[in-house]
Amino acid sequence: MKKRLEEYNGDASKAFSNLDENPIWLNKEKGISVKRVTITAINNAIPLHSKKDNRGNLILDADGDTQPVDFVSTGNNHHVAIYKDENGELQENIVSFYEATAKAINGLPIIDKTFNADKGWKFLFTMKQNEYFLFPDDKGFNPKDLSEEFIMDEKNYSFLSPHLFRVQSISKVMYGNNAVRDYIFRHHLESTVTAKLKDITYKQFKSLAFADSIVKVRVNHIGKIVSVGEY
Repeated sequence: MKKRLEEYNGDASKAFSNLDENPIWLNKEKGISVKRVTITAINNAIPLHSKKDNRGNLILDADGDTQPVDFVSTGNNHHVAIYKDENGELQENIVSFYEATAKAINGLPIIDKTFNADKGWKFLFTMKQNEYFLFPDDKGFNPKDLSEEFIMDEKNYSFLSPHLFRVQSISKVMYGNNAVRDYIFRHHLESTVTAKLKDITYKQFKSLAFADSIVKVRVNHIGKIVSVGEY
């Protein structure tokens, strides 16, 4: 399926149409083609309410249990907050859209800058989709060495441009006590999301170590850097 999609440059409407004349072969020699596939549904949804009648009374199932309704997915992430713990190690707290919405409704700050402060954690910055960061390289460029005035000066944009990336996606999955991370950033001039030319058009990280050497910047709607650091 992925190969067929790639053949049509990601255009699903062309890749999977007219399968009678242009089949997707599972085994061409035996004439076995793919007609349908099974996909998995959302597996991280939680119910918001229990089923009720028009009078507000609970409607129980055959076993006398409540019936969950109005599901919401908790998997989409709103942001990740980066901290430094009491030992100087980088830590993170990923907040889902569901959590962020619940906080906003209850008048709580969406970004928790005091998270684990009692344990000595210090808040550094947040990352969310389409926010911008300057990255170092192996040729000596280090954004931490640059002043705020230098970064915001438009005369230096061409110098900064190769190092400016935006957040494409953030994920963290726990398997027992082990965390599997996937942080992907896309170069600010790159218009596609294909994984080509690593460290030029995109960057990908499987640990948090990179977060200690990047600088967050805010870019407005006309492409100007209007602030440096957390905002």
